Amino acid sequence: MPSQLSAQTIATVKATVPALEAHGLEITKAMYARMFQNPMIRSLFNQSHHGETGSQPRALANAILAYAQNIDNLGILGAAVERIAQKHVGLQILPEHYPYVAEALLDAIKDVLGNAASEEVLAAWGEAYWFLADILIAREAAVYQAIADADGGWSGWRAFRVEAKIRESEVITSLVLRPVDGSRVLAHKPGQYLTFWLELPGEQTQKRNYSISAAPNGATYRISVKREPQGSASNWLHDLAEVGTVLKVSAPAGEFFLKHQPERPVVLVGGGVGLTPMIAMLETLAKTGANVPVHYVHGALNGATHAMRDHVRHLASSTSSVDATTFYLEPRPEDVRGRDFDKGGPISLDWLKANTPVAEADYYLCGPKGFLRTFVNGLALAGVAQDRIHYEFFGPADELLGT
Repeated sequence: MPSQLSAQTIATVKATVPALEAHGLEITKAMYARMFQNPMIRSLFNQSHHGETGSQPRALANAILAYAQNIDNLGILGAAVERIAQKHVGLQILPEHYPYVAEALLDAIKDVLGNAASEEVLAAWGEAYWFLADILIAREAAVYQAIADADGGWSGWRAFRVEAKIRESEVITSLVLRPVDGSRVLAHKPGQYLTFWLELPGEQTQKRNYSISAAPNGATYRISVKREPQGSASNWLHDLAEVGTVLKVSAPAGEFFLKHQPERPVVLVGGGVGLTPMIAMLETLAKTGANVPVHYVHGALNGATHAMRDHVRHLASSTSSVDATTFYLEPRPEDVRGRDFDKGGPISLDWLKANTPVAEADYYLCGPKGFLRTFVNGLALAGVAQDRIHYEFFGPADELLGT
């Protein structure tokens, strides 16, 4: 791979920015349509992020546009590159898969842009693609190697058996997973996720990411899955995966995780099933005896959907540094303030500013897109430095920080 892109390539790619702004989504939809004609390539992706209502084509269009806009200053894309690499590791993307993407992307650019996709433009984008691909391949190789070499680590897909199944609320169920081989598991970083290769009856292979909802213990993992009305994977895990079911799992991945031995106050803010990585962080902080103030803030619809209430209450009561506050958006008549929840209505930015140490804390956020837009943008406007705002989004984080 070249040590840097040629000046001509940089100029040519930057000149395509207006075309990408106008036709980027059309290009990525055409690219995925081409790729998914190959069943092997199609099986690598989480299909819930594709299709007419899927967000992945738009996320990729935004990523390609950002790459073109910043191709002469790629350092500012470091966080995005790490996120992509971690996603690829979870999905077990390998170097041999990259040529399929290159071919589909260049063909899609040619089809959509027509005569504007000159040989010069296609050659520049070919060089630009492989320059970035080689960066990703190198980073992914390092991550794969580190995972394989670590205590309890593994390569590829590993068989795990469902050891326990716990109904946490009307919509969330936890699965405790132990490796079939009985050996140790990699100690994940609290906040990371597992990727599952699910072979559902009558359907094509499904890939899904689920955050680990427990502190590392070296023996098992726990995931807590929300039932989605049209979610084939989540409904299968709720209804048909039983104790004893064996699942294929790749090693923990993700760039969203709790800092080791935090030195600043920690504020964990979760909305709905966004509590899952927060529980892993909270358990870890309680287990290690956090020497900084910890604020756990959770928003649920009501008591029917609120998961792990008693578990969080126990962690907070047994750890002097932990303060927990729960908001119910629409409390039921049987939900009692002070017993089941603390505040009515949504979590608000004003409440966080008044009740958490905005000037010094690290904020960890996980929840739906609107939830994250409110708090990622709002905390930044309130003066919280970007390096103190950490967030996880379930799915492609397209348009997260947009208007």
